Amino acid sequence: MTRWLVTGAGGLLGLNFALRHARQQTVVGVVHRQGLVGVPFETLQADLSQPGAVDAVLAAARPDVILHAAAIANVDACESDPQTAQRAKAELPAELARAAARLGIQMVHISTDAVFDGKVGYYREEDAPNPLSVYARTKLAGEQAVLAAFPQALVARVNFFGWSLAGKRSLAEWFFNNLRAGRNMKGFTDVLFCPMNVIHLSDLLAEMAAQGLTGLYHVVGPEALSKYEFGLRIARRFRFSAKLIEPASVYDGGLAAARSPNLTLNTEKLRAALGQDLPDVSAGLDLFYHQFRQGYPDMLRTLGAAA
Repeated sequence: MTRWLVTGAGGLLGLNFALRHARQQTVVGVVHRQGLVGVPFETLQADLSQPGAVDAVLAAARPDVILHAAAIANVDACESDPQTAQRAKAELPAELARAAARLGIQMVHISTDAVFDGKVGYYREEDAPNPLSVYARTKLAGEQAVLAAFPQALVARVNFFGWSLAGKRSLAEWFFNNLRAGRNMKGFTDVLFCPMNVIHLSDLLAEMAAQGLTGLYHVVGPEALSKYEFGLRIARRFRFSAKLIEPASVYDGGLAAARSPNLTLNTEKLRAALGQDLPDVSAGLDLFYHQFRQGYPDMLRTLGAAA
């Protein structure tokens, strides 16, 4: 049985991964500000950015694999505090990678599709990145630092959605919450991406680790669509009024950080390595819908504890 250490275990990916795999694997989740209660896995409270914290957590958890899913997810917040972003997204991953290499621990590091400027689209792993924001630049620095410190690490560039602890972490939840409340909102027609359900992503990451894949991989859905179209498909799946979503341009959104207009990634390398097709948006939204019907979002909210 593989023993996983999951950082960011209260986050969208970390929590869903830990819940998904805790019954088949041993999972230890690292939480910082957001505590967890009633989860089927062990948790460790730690601020990994503090001196000595990484070594202490690894000594306590004794993992076979690290899934480094902890991150600052707020793109605009990174613009106002680049030093914190650099520490969290570049320096900490490098520290984890050095420790993993020294101790012989497998490492899976989560990066982003935003490392590209979006002028072309369907980027391959070997294409040169050109990040436009502090968020993207520090994420790129993190993946480069990880692979420099530990070439046998696995780095996954991702874009995912799903249900979160607070119910407002993913773009899908944002559309759902506004649609359910009958509020008007805008959807960007000029930003393309390849979203994947976080459960599907969790399964793929576990399979990639089990197969011993190393290096850089694009792990996103096989279908490209605009943020606007994504919102429309959520509206249709839940039978909400699609008229609540107004088509808009990202350049009129008043966002602090620059966004790449084309976040689409080529996944041929991953499909060849696994020998299988990847789950598409329709499958992901069906799962998102069925989880809602089964009370999964309500269950997640019971797991949150005061910091």
